[in-house]
Amino acid sequence: MKVWLDSRFEDIVAKSGIGRALEHQRRALENCSDITLVGPRDAYQLAHFNTVFPSVCWSAIYAKLRRKSVIMHAHSTMEDFENSFIGSNYLAPFFKKWLIFCYTRGDAIITPTEYSKNLLRSYGIKKDIYVLSNGIDLAYYQSSQKVRKKNKIISVGHYIERKGLLDFIEIARMIPQYDFYWYGYTDVALQSAKIRKAIATKPRNVYFPGYVDKEELKRIYDEASLFLFTTYEETEGIVLLEALAMEIPILVRDIPIYKESFPEKEVVYKFRDNKECMWMIQKMMHQEIPSLVKNGYQVAKRFDIDQIGYQLSSIYHKVNQK
Repeated sequence: MKVWLDSRFEDIVAKSGIGRALEHQRRALENCSDITLVGPRDAYQLAHFNTVFPSVCWSAIYAKLRRKSVIMHAHSTMEDFENSFIGSNYLAPFFKKWLIFCYTRGDAIITPTEYSKNLLRSYGIKKDIYVLSNGIDLAYYQSSQKVRKKNKIISVGHYIERKGLLDFIEIARMIPQYDFYWYGYTDVALQSAKIRKAIATKPRNVYFPGYVDKEELKRIYDEASLFLFTTYEETEGIVLLEALAMEIPILVRDIPIYKESFPEKEVVYKFRDNKECMWMIQKMMHQEIPSLVKNGYQVAKRFDIDQIGYQLSSIYHKVNQK
């Protein structure tokens, strides 16, 4: 089957989870002998769109007019748009309407988790929705576990409230004996006043090295003593999968999306508020509770992009046959 995997805005989304997902899709499909990736001007049978820019939505409509099969990939929801950038809460209801319009332009929708699928159903979307993880390049994210630092706690994400950055800084203030590093970047013009103030008044044990490429991030994962994921809302969270694959001790906020997929005290440890997080960090750093990294790695294996590629190919054929 000839597939147009739309990558026109890849440079814009390259530093986001969508960019990582698009990269994973391309890599995963390279191993599928029944799929040939082609360009928009070629005679493709199915088009797969990962973004919701207006021109992308128009391309989906045009592809349908040409009797092509169309898949819209739902990486975003209103819930994970809220508490992100300046004005996001005001714009969230309008963004939801736009998402509904875009996602329903195709024959089917792919979304990373059952949680995000349920959110889309709550919007009233009736289209076929397939659940497929964004996956992880397990062959790449392999830990040497030779250079772990004793007091280095890391997190990865944009400088936004939804990611729990305010809590990350507050937790670091409560336990100054540990160093907290937040990797990622968001333009100052898009940061909320609360985020700008928190960064400006951060304690000395909090560091913001900025955005790093995946080679550098792998090295950072390998030397970290703990991965702290303070996020309040995700559609999946690729960085969490990467941390699992790199066998880092993980402490994540107890939010609905991870209720079933990452059981507490079996795959990861969880916290419900900042005080509990502080207490759990100290327990984990002093190795007073069992390590779960081997269990976590076994879970990460289920998300390997080779497996994702075969599943994605299967979805393509199902949609194209309807």
